[in-house]
Amino acid sequence: MALMKVKFDLPKRVKLAQGLWLMYWLAVMTGILVFSLGLFFKIELRKRSEMMNNNESHFVPNLLILVGLAACGLNVFGGKVCHDSLDAIKFAKWKPMVKGYLMGCFAFNILLFFTALLCFCMQFQLYFALAEGLKNGIKFYKDTDTPGRCFMKRTLDMTQIEFRCCGNNNYRDWFVVQWISNRYLDFSNDEVKDRVLSNVEGKFLMESVPFSCCNPGSPRPCIQHQLTNNSAHYDYDHHTEELNIWTRGCRESLVAYYGGMMNSIGSLMLLYIILEAGVMVGLQYLTTSLETMADPENPESESEGWLLEKSVKETVADFIATIKGLAGAGNQVGEGEEAVATVS
Repeated sequence: MALMKVKFDLPKRVKLAQGLWLMYWLAVMTGILVFSLGLFFKIELRKRSEMMNNNESHFVPNLLILVGLAACGLNVFGGKVCHDSLDAIKFAKWKPMVKGYLMGCFAFNILLFFTALLCFCMQFQLYFALAEGLKNGIKFYKDTDTPGRCFMKRTLDMTQIEFRCCGNNNYRDWFVVQWISNRYLDFSNDEVKDRVLSNVEGKFLMESVPFSCCNPGSPRPCIQHQLTNNSAHYDYDHHTEELNIWTRGCRESLVAYYGGMMNSIGSLMLLYIILEAGVMVGLQYLTTSLETMADPENPESESEGWLLEKSVKETVADFIATIKGLAGAGNQVGEGEEAVATVS
């Protein structure tokens, strides 16, 4: 017995075909949006790829680009089928392809769900990639004359300015690395020599941060050196006074930025699944109502459409039997080849 059977006449079929045609073109536009978001996300990741510890983070934007292109192709095809559905001659050439097309759409919806899941989970991967990447970025900040690290200083400075952050976890991350190159240090200066000699690893460490950590909204001129030395500055107490540098770490800021983007794209993908499921159901009703017309030569004759030709239980059983049949046929072919090889 057919599941969710509905009766159709010509006006209902026309309205359904027109509505589906519009929905398919809405799905095409959404596919273009997904493609654009994937491209934008890839560009944003590439802009700060120096501060990420791996290249696996590009898998999700690449998948979004692929899904967007596939969505455009699938939905253009579906829109064409709906456009030609009310012309018996034109629809005849599409009729054998509809069943395979619907199965392809079902598989595509699974891919959409998988993509949405990856979007929500990717921020955890980004968190660890940025943690190590920013740590290395701060370490190599001074290496402006080293091949492969020439632009690290510029990238990190622009990130701290754009995202209003400082350091990896906070501004104190700059205290434990030498972020000024030796070529800019005067080793004839006693203070410089004392700092270098007092460090076990021979590094020039100081309680200072780069200029890009400064908050331009602060009324006081930026204090970026001797941040924890109250006596070095007038009317200053770093324990109680709000510092005029950014106190938020860049890892937190970047994860919030990319995480918000990923959550938005993931939510869009879930809505897109609902839209794709809707057009699949509509196309199934449209094609079954055209196949069951009482008089195929009379376009005004009544017909019936359904969601499934059999009950859910019977449909699942048939699907499992088909899969087993295909698997058995594959095994027989494999055994036949082995037998031939043995005889030879």
